[in-house]
Amino acid sequence: MDEHTEVSVPRDFAARYGAGLDRGLSLGGGGIFFIAWMASYLHAISQRGLDLTTADRVVGTSAGSMVGTALMAGHLRRVDTELSWMAKLPKSVTARAMAAVPSPSQNRALELMLGAADAEPATVSALGHAALAAVPPSSKLMQRSVGFMVGAHRWPSPSLEITCVDAFTAERCVVSSTSGVSLLDAISASCAVPGFAPPHPIGDRRCMDGGMAGTGVHLDRVAGARRVLVLSLSGAEGISDGFATQASGSAARELADLADAGTEVLHRSPEAVTFEELMTPDSVPEALAMGRRQGAEDLELIREFWR
Repeated sequence: MDEHTEVSVPRDFAARYGAGLDRGLSLGGGGIFFIAWMASYLHAISQRGLDLTTADRVVGTSAGSMVGTALMAGHLRRVDTELSWMAKLPKSVTARAMAAVPSPSQNRALELMLGAADAEPATVSALGHAALAAVPPSSKLMQRSVGFMVGAHRWPSPSLEITCVDAFTAERCVVSSTSGVSLLDAISASCAVPGFAPPHPIGDRRCMDGGMAGTGVHLDRVAGARRVLVLSLSGAEGISDGFATQASGSAARELADLADAGTEVLHRSPEAVTFEELMTPDSVPEALAMGRRQGAEDLELIREFWR
């Protein structure tokens, strides 16, 4: 990354970062379950002739950074196929994600993440410092896994943005093809869940999961766009908010703030999932089947919205 490139961008709906855009797409975070659900959901839609790569801006966070990349690179089928294969060998997925037995420092970071009920700078900084102090697998392991999954090593589109959080300063960072950051570095940072993976280098920063900024969707980045499709866990039966820096009720307020910015919003989520399933490879077959079914069912709704 060029030393003069600034990736820190404050969260601010009043800035109307999406003004002038016609179509926006926000893909949120949610572990391997949500990667599988989103990939199969979007693949079911694309198979039926609806092209969502016409989005003027695609904001990908954590799981959404991988699926957004696959979408814009034309690799949704690959991700769907890879996950179907991995689901038959769950131990291989676990080995790619983290150590079989988490270290005490990993557990401390995980516990702090789960207990973070707001996104105040002090809260995010404390979480970031715990992530920096943890001793999880090498960040190179995450990078290799990301490259294997998405099948892309270069930015597939200038419309793709990937979010992460500076683990030391707690700043929200937005990385794109113009940031001078490699695609795999951006995704690896966005997916660096505290305790699961170490904060990943973004220039001279060390960045963690983009969902650690009080939002899993970063809807301010598309505020002011004419219409935005949002895929997130919020609204799924079995998921409650108020953890991992997202305060209770914040997801609903963020959707409302986007609508208040004059943007037409369509929000879709999995039918049901429990928190325990999000990071479990055993949940992948159910997620894939659910995503395919819901994608087929939602096709006409999204086609009408996207036209």
